[in-house]
Order: sequence, then C-alpha cells, then structure tokens
Amino acid sequence: MSFSELYIGLMSGTSLDGIDAALVNLTDDCVELVAFEYLPFSLEIQQKLQQLSAPNAAIFLQEYGEMDARLGCLFASAVKNLLRKKNLSANAITAIGSHGQTVYHSPLGRFPFSLQIGDPNCIAEQTGITTVADFRRRDIAAGGQGAPLVPAFHQAVFHCENETRCIVNIGGIANITVLPANENNAVIGFDTGTGNVLLNQWIQKNLGKNYDANGAWANTGKVDFSLIECLKKEPYFHALPPKSTGVDYFSLAWLETHCDLKKYLPEDVQASLCYLTAMTICDAIVKIAPETARILVCGGGVHNAYLMNLLVENAPCVVQSTADFGLHPDHVEAIAFAWLAKQTIHQKAGNLQAVTGANRSVILGGIYNSGCNSG
Repeated sequence: MSFSELYIGLMSGTSLDGIDAALVNLTDDCVELVAFEYLPFSLEIQQKLQQLSAPNAAIFLQEYGEMDARLGCLFASAVKNLLRKKNLSANAITAIGSHGQTVYHSPLGRFPFSLQIGDPNCIAEQTGITTVADFRRRDIAAGGQGAPLVPAFHQAVFHCENETRCIVNIGGIANITVLPANENNAVIGFDTGTGNVLLNQWIQKNLGKNYDANGAWANTGKVDFSLIECLKKEPYFHALPPKSTGVDYFSLAWLETHCDLKKYLPEDVQASLCYLTAMTICDAIVKIAPETARILVCGGGVHNAYLMNLLVENAPCVVQSTADFGLHPDHVEAIAFAWLAKQTIHQKAGNLQAVTGANRSVILGGIYNSGCNSG
C-alpha cells in the first residue's frame, strides 16, 4: 500500500531573487503540488548575498553568521505562509527539505566543500516541523561534487521509456539532466555553466535593474560572435562531467578577465550573454546526449523570451516547458527538495553516483528534529 505524506520544499537559487516554497503531497508513485509560495528577497538582502558569494570576497564572520540566521527566519516565514494559506498545522507536515542559499561551491579544491546558508535550526524551531538541510556535503564527503542533486527527482517524475529526454534548468547557473529511455543506462547530470547570473549582474551594473524582464534589453542588442568566441574558450565549458560550478565562479569578475568589455555596446553584451547560455546548453546536449529526442525546460530562464528563442532555434530537438508534463517550471526545484527530504526521512539515498561522481550512493542531509512532530 502506498501512503500519502505532506512535505515542504524550500529553494533559493543562484539567481538570488527569493525563496520558493512548495507544499507537496508525496506517495511512492505520485507527486502532487498542493500549494506554492514565493517570498522575494529585499534589495538589501540581494546585495548582501552578492557580497557573500563574490569571488575572493573578504567576509567578516559576523556578517556571515547574521545572514545565516536571517535567512533561516525568512525560510521559516515562507513555510508559515504556506500553512496559513492551506489552514494546516505543523503536525500535518512530515518534514521540510531546505536546500539553503549557496554562497560558495568548491568541489575540486584540496579540501572540497559547498556552503549553503539559512540556518535549519531556526526553520525547525520557528515552524515546529522537522527540517532536512545541508544536502550537498554528504555527497562531497563520499567523493562527489555535491551537485546537481535534482536529477534523481527528474528521473522519478520525467523519465519516459519511449524517448531520451533532457531536463534543462536555467537558474543563475544552468544545468541539465539526461534521462535515457533505457532505464538500465545511467542518468547523467551536470552544470553546463552560466545561466541567468551574468545576465542579471550585467543589467544591474548598466541599468540598475535586478533582471532583464522577458529579455527585452537583450533584444535591443546584437550577438557579437567575436565576444562569444572569446568567452567559449573557458575550460569549464569543454570539461567532461561530472562537473558543477557556482556564481562564485561565473561572475562579472570572470567576464571581465575574459574580454575587454569597453569594446562592446552594453546591450550587445547582454544579447551575447543570452546566446552564450543557450549555446553552452545546446553544445552540452549534442556532445553528451546526441540521442536526446525532447528537451524539457524549467527555472527562471523560461521567462526570458529572448533566451528561450535562442534555445529553441539552436536546440537539436523539440523544446518544451515542464508545464506540458505536469510541473510548472517555477516549481520544479522546490518540489524536488520536498522529494529529497522524503528520501532522507525514509533512509533512502538521494544522490546519483553517475551524476555527482560520488563513490557510493548516500543518504543526504542532516535532520533537525522539531520536537513537535514524529517527522
């Protein structure tokens, strides 16, 4: 018999825009979104998070600790908003899965690590719900890169035995999951490189806006292929998976070290950065999974019409939104961390070795008991 359980997934991605909270009904064979809540970050918090995640940033421990606690409180607020929306008590929820806000990701150093903030102690204490968090570091301890972790969820909800599919998530960083039609073949997943992060940082620097709504500013420019040629020399784009990266790597500092930006019109740079995101995704699919029959797109990038047109024009196969397959593109990652929390609570592995490069499958995350429910 399959038992139904309610979980809440929390996600704040590398685009630094805010918190996604998904209330999800999970059984062994069904994923049902019950309610969704979005809590935007204030401009002040966005700026502080940019400072924390900037390459080679000099950070005072007090600033780091205060933001960790502050985000924990905001995550808790998002959860309480969801509960009020559905008139539910904390006892109705089995557990919360919180990804946290990534401020640094370094899986290949001498001492590999990945750092997410948003104190789960605050979440568990303020909501009264057992919270699962710190998902990445156990995979890293097992020799993996700690990311991407969502491919296991993609496999559970989007696999099709009749065709090979590629799930593309365009957040601050873009990543793909290759789901072979044959279940005996390993799922592949990795970060392709920059997604929205450079687009957001470039328009913020030039126009003072947090993002390029619908790609309107990029659409006023032209792709400069000399700039593209320069940027595509980046070794990360040519490395084979498993691989993962973060906004601490792909940033304006990265952009400025690769080219003299004064040579280009700002709007042409924006158009070119859209093209770079689209083409590095398409190149990765053609190189790693040429048999892909369908691309399903999720993440904030789906709202950038200019970027999506570039992806459709250059993709090797049909491109669709995950909405066509039952999950709104803005909801996928938050739902995924509800699903990963269930894996942890039920003592099941949450990573895929072929994706992260871990030497074994492991149960992900730490469990922060509420003291109020059985969790």
